[in-house]
Amino acid sequence: MFIPLHDANSLKYIKLQYVTLALIAANVVVYLMTSLGSAQFSEAAVIGFSYIPSVAFDIAQLPPQYEFVPESLTYVTYTFLHGDIFHLGGNMLFLWVFGDNVEDALGHVRYFFFYFICGAVGAFLHGIVAMESQMPLIGASGAIAGIVTAYLVLHPRVKIWVLAFGRIPLRIPAYAVLALWILFQISMFALGGDDQISWACHVGGILAGGVLVFLLRRSDVPLLDKAIVTPDAVVVEDNSAVAPGRAGPVPRWGRQ
Repeated sequence: MFIPLHDANSLKYIKLQYVTLALIAANVVVYLMTSLGSAQFSEAAVIGFSYIPSVAFDIAQLPPQYEFVPESLTYVTYTFLHGDIFHLGGNMLFLWVFGDNVEDALGHVRYFFFYFICGAVGAFLHGIVAMESQMPLIGASGAIAGIVTAYLVLHPRVKIWVLAFGRIPLRIPAYAVLALWILFQISMFALGGDDQISWACHVGGILAGGVLVFLLRRSDVPLLDKAIVTPDAVVVEDNSAVAPGRAGPVPRWGRQ
């Protein structure tokens, strides 16, 4: 559909998006370890650290040699695994373009938990709709879907540069492209799209991100690009200023 390139949306509350940068670095390191290692090592990593619905819901059990972490932790560890460089690159590009402003709005610590909760909810919904599946779920797409949704709620009117259809550079408002992206994910989930992609995971991340951004954002961060405005002093007929919320001289035409 589109490839995000850049948003002219400066940070307002933090100096550096170091959680976003750390997540990108961690994903790249894990990918290099699993892709450059032996085939046996890569297979063990995918089986042991991915999210497998039938294992998570106690329908099946992993062989002991693959039980590297408790089942509950695979709701997090699966987000660091990617199938190929395009899978990794797409997710990290979205994280690079949109993650910094969401981190700015939530703060470092809340953003850290936001990211992994979105990923966990995505995995959970995937498990609900494919409970008996023994196919490993990998990738940060659920967490990224949450970030995209949060960005749309926070900054719908910010202009972003995208490559439409992977070829045409356009500078358009975020709502025009992100809302379409979200609708596409929901439509593919409802219609049962390509079974090599977990649309349920994407939708789970979208739902989580849409709720959590309201709960975790800083109290002084506005939604929908609306500025928080403090009313100016009110000037009455005798030119004396009245601060908001305080009593002042009553105009000759009566109380308002």
